[in-house]
Amino acid sequence: MTNLRRDPADEPFRQEVRAFIAAHLPPDMARRSRQGFHAPRSDTREWTRILHARGWSAPNWAVEHGGTGWTLSQQAIFEEECTRAGAPLLDIFGLSMVGPLIISFGSEDLKSRILPPFLRGEISWAQGFSEPNAGSDLGSLQTRAVVEGDDYVINGRKIWTSGAHEATHIFFLVRTGEGTRNGLSMLIVDAHAPGLAIRPIIDIRKEHSLNEVILDDVRTPVANRIGEEGKGWGYAKALLENERAFAAEIPRNRQNLATLRQIAAATLRGGRPLLDNPLFAAKIAELEVEFLALEFMTLRALSQSASQSGGQSGGQSGGHRVDFGSLLKVRGAELVQRITQLQVEALGDHGAYFYSHDAHIAGEPQPVPGPALAPGIWSEAMYRRATTIYGGANEIQRTLIAKQYLGL
Repeated sequence: MTNLRRDPADEPFRQEVRAFIAAHLPPDMARRSRQGFHAPRSDTREWTRILHARGWSAPNWAVEHGGTGWTLSQQAIFEEECTRAGAPLLDIFGLSMVGPLIISFGSEDLKSRILPPFLRGEISWAQGFSEPNAGSDLGSLQTRAVVEGDDYVINGRKIWTSGAHEATHIFFLVRTGEGTRNGLSMLIVDAHAPGLAIRPIIDIRKEHSLNEVILDDVRTPVANRIGEEGKGWGYAKALLENERAFAAEIPRNRQNLATLRQIAAATLRGGRPLLDNPLFAAKIAELEVEFLALEFMTLRALSQSASQSGGQSGGQSGGHRVDFGSLLKVRGAELVQRITQLQVEALGDHGAYFYSHDAHIAGEPQPVPGPALAPGIWSEAMYRRATTIYGGANEIQRTLIAKQYLGL
Protein backbone atom coordinates (compact mmCIF):
# COMPACT_ATOMS: atom_id res chain seq x y z
CA MET A 1 0.00 0.00 0.00
CA THR A 2 1.28 3.45 -0.86
CA ASN A 3 2.32 5.46 2.20
CA LEU A 4 1.23 9.10 1.90
CA ARG A 5 2.00 10.13 5.48
CA ARG A 6 4.75 12.57 6.36
CA ASP A 7 7.31 11.12 8.77
CA PRO A 8 7.10 12.89 12.18
CA ALA A 9 10.85 12.36 12.45
CA ASP A 10 11.25 15.02 9.74
CA GLU A 11 9.90 17.78 12.01
CA PRO A 12 13.33 18.59 13.55
CA PHE A 13 14.66 18.83 9.99
CA ARG A 14 11.92 21.34 9.13
CA GLN A 15 12.84 23.46 12.13
CA GLU A 16 16.52 23.33 11.16
CA VAL A 17 15.72 24.51 7.63
CA ARG A 18 13.38 27.22 8.88
CA ALA A 19 15.99 28.55 11.32
CA PHE A 20 18.71 28.60 8.66
CA ILE A 21 16.52 30.50 6.19
CA ALA A 22 15.49 33.02 8.86
CA ALA A 23 19.14 33.67 9.69
CA HIS A 24 20.59 33.79 6.16
CA LEU A 25 17.95 34.89 3.63
CA PRO A 26 18.54 38.61 2.84
CA PRO A 27 15.33 40.62 3.43
CA ASP A 28 15.58 42.51 0.14
CA MET A 29 15.90 39.19 -1.70
CA ALA A 30 12.80 37.86 0.05
CA ARG A 31 10.89 41.03 -0.85
CA ARG A 32 11.69 40.60 -4.54
CA SER A 33 10.69 36.94 -4.49
CA ARG A 34 7.41 37.16 -2.59
CA GLN A 35 5.44 38.72 -5.41
CA GLY A 36 4.71 37.56 -8.92
CA PHE A 37 7.57 39.27 -10.74
CA HIS A 38 10.50 37.24 -12.06
CA ALA A 39 13.38 37.56 -9.59
CA PRO A 40 16.75 38.41 -11.17
CA ARG A 41 19.19 35.58 -11.76
CA SER A 42 21.66 37.47 -9.57
CA ASP A 43 19.41 36.64 -6.60
CA THR A 44 19.34 32.98 -7.59
CA ARG A 45 23.12 32.84 -7.84
CA GLU A 46 23.61 34.63 -4.52
CA TRP A 47 21.10 32.36 -2.75
CA THR A 48 22.88 29.35 -4.28
CA ARG A 49 26.18 30.62 -2.87
CA ILE A 50 24.60 31.02 0.58
CA LEU A 51 23.19 27.49 0.45
CA HIS A 52 26.45 26.05 -0.89
CA ALA A 53 28.28 27.28 2.20
CA ARG A 54 25.87 25.08 4.19
CA GLY A 55 26.11 22.20 1.70
CA TRP A 56 22.51 22.67 0.57
CA SER A 57 22.76 24.05 -2.98
CA ALA A 58 21.66 20.77 -4.62
CA PRO A 59 18.81 19.42 -2.46
CA ASN A 60 17.89 16.66 -4.93
CA TRP A 61 21.39 15.34 -5.76
CA ALA A 62 23.28 12.47 -4.22
CA VAL A 63 26.09 13.26 -1.80
CA GLU A 64 28.77 11.89 -4.13
CA HIS A 65 27.89 14.57 -6.67
CA GLY A 66 27.87 17.45 -4.21
CA GLY A 67 24.24 17.12 -3.14
CA THR A 68 22.57 16.73 0.23
CA GLY A 69 21.47 13.10 0.05
CA TRP A 70 18.12 14.15 1.51
CA THR A 71 15.08 11.92 1.28
CA LEU A 72 12.28 12.96 -1.05
CA SER A 73 10.25 14.06 1.96
CA GLN A 74 13.10 16.27 3.16
CA GLN A 75 13.47 17.78 -0.30
CA ALA A 76 9.77 18.64 -0.28
CA ILE A 77 10.05 20.21 3.18
CA PHE A 78 13.03 22.29 2.08
CA GLU A 79 11.12 23.60 -0.95
CA GLU A 80 8.05 24.37 1.19
CA GLU A 81 10.08 26.36 3.71
CA CYS A 82 11.96 28.28 1.02
CA THR A 83 8.69 29.21 -0.69
CA ARG A 84 7.06 30.21 2.59
CA ALA A 85 9.98 32.50 3.47
CA GLY A 86 10.20 34.10 0.02
CA ALA A 87 13.54 32.62 -1.02
CA PRO A 88 14.23 32.86 -4.77
CA LEU A 89 13.74 29.71 -6.81
CA LEU A 90 16.92 27.76 -7.38
CA ASP A 91 18.07 27.13 -10.94
CA ILE A 92 15.67 24.34 -11.91
CA PHE A 93 17.25 24.13 -15.38
CA GLY A 94 20.47 23.05 -13.71
CA LEU A 95 19.22 21.20 -10.62
CA SER A 96 16.48 19.08 -12.14
CA MET A 97 17.11 19.07 -15.87
CA VAL A 98 20.61 19.29 -17.30
CA GLY A 99 22.43 18.55 -14.01
CA PRO A 100 20.98 15.03 -13.60
CA LEU A 101 21.70 14.33 -17.29
CA ILE A 102 25.34 15.30 -16.85
CA ILE A 103 25.54 13.13 -13.75
CA SER A 104 24.00 10.14 -15.54
CA PHE A 105 25.46 10.45 -19.04
CA GLY A 106 28.22 13.07 -19.04
CA SER A 107 31.92 12.27 -19.19
CA GLU A 108 34.03 12.57 -16.06
CA ASP A 109 35.72 15.58 -17.63
CA LEU A 110 32.36 17.31 -18.18
CA LYS A 111 31.24 16.56 -14.65
CA SER A 112 34.41 18.02 -13.16
CA ARG A 113 34.22 21.18 -15.29
CA ILE A 114 30.51 21.92 -14.94
CA LEU A 115 29.05 20.56 -11.71
CA PRO A 116 31.29 22.17 -9.01
CA PRO A 117 30.98 25.75 -10.33
CA PHE A 118 27.24 25.28 -10.75
CA LEU A 119 26.92 24.20 -7.13
CA ARG A 120 28.86 27.33 -6.11
CA GLY A 121 26.43 29.59 -8.00
CA GLU A 122 28.92 30.50 -10.71
CA ILE A 123 26.99 28.89 -13.58
CA SER A 124 23.37 29.55 -14.50
CA TRP A 125 21.43 27.84 -17.26
CA ALA A 126 18.97 28.34 -20.08
CA GLN A 127 17.31 25.62 -22.16
CA GLY A 128 17.60 25.83 -25.96
CA PHE A 129 14.96 23.41 -27.27
CA SER A 130 12.01 25.15 -28.97
CA GLU A 131 12.31 26.65 -32.45
CA PRO A 132 9.92 28.79 -34.52
CA ASN A 133 8.68 25.62 -36.29
CA ALA A 134 9.44 23.07 -33.58
CA GLY A 135 7.80 23.55 -30.20
CA SER A 136 6.03 20.51 -28.79
CA ASP A 137 7.22 18.60 -31.89
CA LEU A 138 10.93 18.68 -31.09
CA GLY A 139 11.63 15.90 -33.59
CA SER A 140 11.31 18.45 -36.39
CA LEU A 141 13.92 20.90 -35.10
CA GLN A 142 16.40 22.24 -37.67
CA THR A 143 19.27 23.79 -35.69
CA ARG A 144 22.27 21.79 -36.90
CA ALA A 145 25.74 21.05 -35.53
CA VAL A 146 28.64 19.60 -37.53
CA VAL A 147 32.03 18.49 -36.26
CA GLU A 148 35.09 20.50 -37.29
CA GLY A 149 38.22 19.28 -35.55
CA ASP A 150 37.62 19.30 -31.80
CA ASP A 151 34.51 21.48 -32.04
CA TYR A 152 30.90 21.38 -33.09
CA VAL A 153 29.89 24.31 -35.31
CA ILE A 154 26.23 25.21 -34.72
CA ASN A 155 23.84 27.14 -36.94
CA GLY A 156 20.16 27.72 -36.28
CA ARG A 157 17.57 29.58 -34.29
CA LYS A 158 15.85 28.96 -30.97
CA ILE A 159 12.89 30.80 -29.45
CA TRP A 160 11.11 31.28 -26.11
CA THR A 161 14.46 30.66 -24.39
CA SER A 162 13.75 31.66 -20.80
CA GLY A 163 16.51 33.51 -19.01
CA ALA A 164 19.07 33.25 -21.82
CA HIS A 165 20.02 36.92 -21.37
CA GLU A 166 21.06 36.22 -17.76
CA ALA A 167 22.52 32.72 -18.22
CA THR A 168 26.19 31.81 -18.42
CA HIS A 169 25.51 28.53 -20.28
CA ILE A 170 22.77 27.14 -22.55
CA PHE A 171 22.12 23.46 -23.23
CA PHE A 172 20.90 22.97 -26.79
CA LEU A 173 19.12 20.11 -28.52
CA VAL A 174 20.53 20.11 -32.07
CA ARG A 175 20.52 17.98 -35.18
CA THR A 176 23.77 16.09 -35.76
CA GLY A 177 22.39 13.46 -38.13
CA GLU A 178 19.30 12.45 -40.03
CA GLY A 179 16.06 11.01 -38.72
CA THR A 180 13.52 12.34 -36.27
CA ARG A 181 14.85 10.63 -33.17
CA ASN A 182 18.28 9.22 -33.94
CA GLY A 183 19.81 12.37 -35.32
CA LEU A 184 19.67 14.65 -32.27
CA SER A 185 22.38 15.48 -29.74
CA MET A 186 22.61 17.65 -26.64
CA LEU A 187 25.38 20.24 -26.43
CA ILE A 188 26.45 22.76 -23.79
CA VAL A 189 27.38 26.19 -25.15
CA ASP A 190 28.85 29.26 -23.46
CA ALA A 191 26.11 31.92 -23.57
CA HIS A 192 28.72 34.50 -24.59
CA ALA A 193 30.30 32.46 -27.39
CA PRO A 194 31.10 34.38 -30.61
CA GLY A 195 28.26 34.14 -33.11
CA LEU A 196 25.57 33.62 -30.45
CA ALA A 197 23.06 36.48 -30.43
CA ILE A 198 20.29 36.87 -27.84
CA ARG A 199 17.29 38.99 -28.81
CA PRO A 200 14.75 39.94 -26.13
CA ILE A 201 11.07 39.04 -26.39
CA ILE A 202 9.00 41.46 -24.30
CA ASP A 203 5.88 39.69 -23.09
CA ILE A 204 2.36 40.88 -22.28
CA ARG A 205 3.55 42.03 -18.84
CA LYS A 206 6.15 44.35 -20.42
CA GLU A 207 8.81 42.13 -18.83
CA HIS A 208 11.88 40.50 -20.33
CA SER A 209 12.27 36.86 -19.40
CA LEU A 210 11.97 35.26 -22.87
CA ASN A 211 14.41 35.41 -25.75
CA GLU A 212 15.19 34.43 -29.30
CA VAL A 213 18.66 32.90 -29.72
CA ILE A 214 20.47 33.03 -33.06
CA LEU A 215 23.45 30.73 -33.64
CA ASP A 216 25.72 31.71 -36.51
CA ASP A 217 28.76 29.40 -36.76
CA VAL A 218 28.88 29.10 -32.97
CA ARG A 219 31.60 26.76 -31.80
CA THR A 220 31.54 24.55 -28.72
CA PRO A 221 33.98 21.74 -27.87
CA VAL A 222 32.97 18.18 -28.68
CA ALA A 223 33.82 17.57 -25.02
CA ASN A 224 30.72 19.67 -24.17
CA ARG A 225 28.38 17.06 -25.60
CA ILE A 226 26.19 15.31 -23.02
CA GLY A 227 26.35 11.56 -23.58
CA GLU A 228 26.58 10.00 -27.02
CA GLU A 229 26.01 11.68 -30.34
CA GLY A 230 22.59 10.88 -31.76
CA LYS A 231 21.12 9.95 -28.36
CA GLY A 232 19.73 13.41 -27.62
CA TRP A 233 16.11 12.39 -28.11
CA GLY A 234 16.25 9.98 -25.17
CA TYR A 235 18.04 12.51 -23.00
CA ALA A 236 15.49 15.19 -23.89
CA LYS A 237 12.60 12.88 -22.96
CA ALA A 238 14.14 12.21 -19.54
CA LEU A 239 14.74 15.92 -19.01
CA LEU A 240 11.19 16.89 -19.99
CA GLU A 241 9.75 14.27 -17.65
CA ASN A 242 11.61 15.98 -14.81
CA GLU A 243 10.27 19.36 -15.96
CA ARG A 244 6.69 18.07 -16.10
CA ALA A 245 6.94 16.44 -12.68
CA PHE A 246 7.67 19.89 -11.19
CA ALA A 247 4.62 21.41 -12.91
CA ALA A 248 2.45 20.57 -9.89
CA GLU A 249 4.38 23.25 -7.95
CA ILE A 250 2.87 22.19 -4.64
CA PRO A 251 4.66 24.75 -2.39
CA ARG A 252 3.99 27.59 -4.86
CA ASN A 253 0.31 26.67 -5.27
CA ARG A 254 -0.10 26.40 -1.50
CA GLN A 255 1.37 29.89 -1.13
CA ASN A 256 -0.81 31.20 -3.98
CA LEU A 257 -3.93 29.90 -2.24
CA ALA A 258 -2.88 31.56 1.03
CA THR A 259 -2.32 34.82 -0.86
CA LEU A 260 -5.74 34.47 -2.49
CA ARG A 261 -7.39 34.18 0.92
CA GLN A 262 -5.46 37.22 2.18
CA ILE A 263 -6.57 39.29 -0.81
CA ALA A 264 -10.19 38.19 -0.41
CA ALA A 265 -10.08 39.06 3.30
CA ALA A 266 -8.65 42.55 2.59
CA THR A 267 -10.94 43.40 -0.35
CA LEU A 268 -14.31 44.94 0.53
CA ARG A 269 -17.46 44.41 -1.51
CA GLY A 270 -20.52 46.25 -0.24
CA GLY A 271 -18.69 47.07 2.97
CA ARG A 272 -17.92 43.42 3.76
CA PRO A 273 -14.81 41.33 3.05
CA LEU A 274 -15.02 39.43 -0.21
CA LEU A 275 -14.08 36.30 1.72
CA ASP A 276 -17.52 36.49 3.41
CA ASN A 277 -19.28 36.27 0.06
CA PRO A 278 -20.61 32.68 -0.16
CA LEU A 279 -20.16 32.44 -3.93
CA PHE A 280 -16.57 33.65 -3.86
CA ALA A 281 -15.76 31.50 -0.80
CA ALA A 282 -17.10 28.50 -2.72
CA LYS A 283 -14.71 29.25 -5.61
CA ILE A 284 -11.78 29.26 -3.19
CA ALA A 285 -12.97 26.04 -1.54
CA GLU A 286 -13.19 24.31 -4.92
CA LEU A 287 -9.60 25.27 -5.72
CA GLU A 288 -8.43 24.10 -2.30
CA VAL A 289 -10.05 20.70 -2.81
CA GLU A 290 -8.39 20.38 -6.22
CA PHE A 291 -5.07 21.41 -4.66
CA LEU A 292 -5.38 18.66 -2.03
CA ALA A 293 -6.05 16.11 -4.76
CA LEU A 294 -2.99 17.32 -6.68
CA GLU A 295 -0.87 17.23 -3.51
CA PHE A 296 -1.83 13.61 -2.84
CA MET A 297 -1.08 12.69 -6.44
CA THR A 298 2.35 14.28 -6.02
CA LEU A 299 2.93 12.43 -2.75
CA ARG A 300 1.98 9.21 -4.51
CA ALA A 301 4.56 9.97 -7.19
CA LEU A 302 7.18 10.69 -4.51
CA SER A 303 6.28 7.45 -2.75
CA GLN A 304 6.68 5.46 -5.95
CA SER A 305 9.99 7.12 -6.75
CA ALA A 306 11.30 6.47 -3.24
CA SER A 307 10.23 2.82 -3.47
CA GLN A 308 12.10 2.35 -6.74
CA SER A 309 15.23 4.00 -5.38
CA GLY A 310 15.22 2.12 -2.08
CA GLY A 311 13.80 5.02 -0.07
CA GLN A 312 11.58 4.82 2.97
CA SER A 313 8.42 6.49 1.70
CA GLY A 314 6.49 3.36 0.78
CA GLY A 315 5.83 1.32 -2.34
CA GLN A 316 3.63 1.12 -5.38
CA SER A 317 0.85 -1.42 -5.00
CA GLY A 318 1.24 -4.43 -7.23
CA GLY A 319 4.68 -3.41 -8.48
CA HIS A 320 3.21 -1.52 -11.45
CA ARG A 321 4.93 1.77 -12.22
CA VAL A 322 2.63 4.70 -12.95
CA ASP A 323 4.19 7.56 -14.93
CA PHE A 324 2.87 10.69 -13.25
CA GLY A 325 4.75 13.31 -15.30
CA SER A 326 1.98 14.11 -17.78
CA LEU A 327 -0.77 13.89 -15.14
CA LEU A 328 1.01 16.35 -12.85
CA LYS A 329 1.74 18.66 -15.78
CA VAL A 330 -1.89 18.88 -16.91
CA ARG A 331 -3.48 19.26 -13.46
CA GLY A 332 -0.76 21.50 -12.03
CA ALA A 333 -0.66 23.85 -15.02
CA GLU A 334 -4.41 24.32 -15.11
CA LEU A 335 -4.69 24.76 -11.34
CA VAL A 336 -2.08 27.50 -11.15
CA GLN A 337 -3.89 29.35 -13.95
CA ARG A 338 -7.20 29.18 -12.09
CA ILE A 339 -5.69 30.29 -8.77
CA THR A 340 -3.85 33.29 -10.21
CA GLN A 341 -6.86 34.28 -12.30
CA LEU A 342 -9.06 34.25 -9.18
CA GLN A 343 -6.47 36.42 -7.41
CA VAL A 344 -6.90 39.02 -10.15
CA GLU A 345 -10.68 38.70 -9.89
CA ALA A 346 -10.49 39.25 -6.13
CA LEU A 347 -8.56 42.49 -6.66
CA GLY A 348 -11.32 43.82 -8.92
CA ASP A 349 -10.33 47.08 -10.61
CA HIS A 350 -7.03 47.03 -8.75
CA GLY A 351 -6.14 43.82 -10.57
CA ALA A 352 -5.80 45.75 -13.82
CA TYR A 353 -3.28 48.24 -12.42
CA PHE A 354 0.21 48.05 -13.94
CA TYR A 355 3.10 47.83 -11.51
CA SER A 356 6.60 48.28 -12.90
CA HIS A 357 8.77 45.15 -12.74
CA ASP A 358 11.97 47.23 -12.93
CA ALA A 359 10.85 49.50 -10.09
CA HIS A 360 9.92 46.44 -8.03
CA ILE A 361 13.34 44.84 -8.52
CA ALA A 362 15.09 48.12 -7.70
CA GLY A 363 13.04 48.54 -4.54
CA GLU A 364 11.61 51.87 -5.68
CA PRO A 365 8.33 52.93 -4.06
CA GLN A 366 5.20 52.46 -6.17
CA PRO A 367 1.67 53.66 -5.49
CA VAL A 368 -0.33 50.69 -4.26
CA PRO A 369 -4.06 51.07 -4.92
CA GLY A 370 -5.94 48.34 -3.16
CA PRO A 371 -4.38 45.64 -0.95
CA ALA A 372 -0.64 45.71 -0.28
CA LEU A 373 -0.38 42.30 -1.96
CA ALA A 374 -1.56 43.71 -5.31
CA PRO A 375 1.85 44.33 -6.98
CA GLY A 376 2.89 41.28 -8.97
CA ILE A 377 -0.51 39.54 -8.97
CA TRP A 378 -1.48 40.54 -12.51
CA SER A 379 2.07 39.90 -13.72
CA GLU A 380 2.04 36.36 -12.33
CA ALA A 381 -1.41 35.63 -13.75
CA MET A 382 -0.37 36.76 -17.24
CA TYR A 383 2.86 34.76 -17.15
CA ARG A 384 0.99 31.66 -16.00
CA ARG A 385 -1.12 31.69 -19.16
CA ALA A 386 1.88 29.90 -20.66
CA THR A 387 1.94 27.00 -18.19
CA THR A 388 -0.32 24.91 -20.41
CA ILE A 389 2.15 25.40 -23.29
CA TYR A 390 5.71 25.23 -21.97
CA GLY A 391 7.22 21.89 -21.01
CA GLY A 392 4.97 20.21 -23.58
CA ALA A 393 1.53 21.58 -24.40
CA ASN A 394 -1.33 20.13 -22.36
CA GLU A 395 -2.97 18.86 -25.55
CA ILE A 396 0.14 16.74 -26.15
CA GLN A 397 0.14 15.56 -22.53
CA ARG A 398 -3.48 14.46 -22.80
CA THR A 399 -2.55 12.39 -25.84
CA LEU A 400 0.24 10.73 -23.83
CA ILE A 401 -2.18 10.06 -20.96
CA ALA A 402 -4.69 8.51 -23.37
CA LYS A 403 -2.01 6.19 -24.77
CA GLN A 404 -0.69 5.13 -21.37
CA TYR A 405 -3.91 4.71 -19.42
CA LEU A 406 -6.53 4.04 -22.08
CA GLY A 407 -4.41 2.29 -24.71
CA LEU A 408 -5.62 4.69 -27.42
